[in-house]
Amino acid sequence: MPSATNESDAPKTETAVFKVFIRGTIDAVWREITRTDTVQTCMFNMRLDTNGLKPGGQIRMRSKDGKYTGVVGEVLEFNPPHKYVHTFLMTQLDDPPSKVTHELKAVTGGVEYTLTHEGLIVGTKTAKQATQGGKLIANTLKAVVETGRPSFGVRFLYRLIRVLQFLTPKRCRSENWPLDKKI
Repeated sequence: MPSATNESDAPKTETAVFKVFIRGTIDAVWREITRTDTVQTCMFNMRLDTNGLKPGGQIRMRSKDGKYTGVVGEVLEFNPPHKYVHTFLMTQLDDPPSKVTHELKAVTGGVEYTLTHEGLIVGTKTAKQATQGGKLIANTLKAVVETGRPSFGVRFLYRLIRVLQFLTPKRCRSENWPLDKKI
């Protein structure tokens, strides 16, 4: 007779929350996190490809040239310009998907932006990279909306990523992650 699954057997998860005040309009911030017409400078200079920003829509965060896909997911909630929720799976890792929530709140003088990444399995590469990346995304979003461009350090990082793109694993090639493939 199989033993019952104990809740303590489930992997431990963590939630990472990043909050920043942005001097700008809620529409400007929303446009930056949902743009599909060009790269999202705040999201590691990747381009958002989607078959629809609506619940059930598939999303792919692709390199500027479109050759590689770094993150895939499915839209769970889309309530412009206040909330955008999607699953999150890094294509180069074997970790399970997690969930990302972008929340925007108009406040005096600007926007309160909160990025919440939940369901991260403690100790995984995804958890480590999401925690580091979340802070970079929030701070870069602030810089892009307020000044029109990311900081010098982030611009340097993006150049380095572009130069080293040839080292990206084959499993991350965009042909392996079509929009009609549910995750």
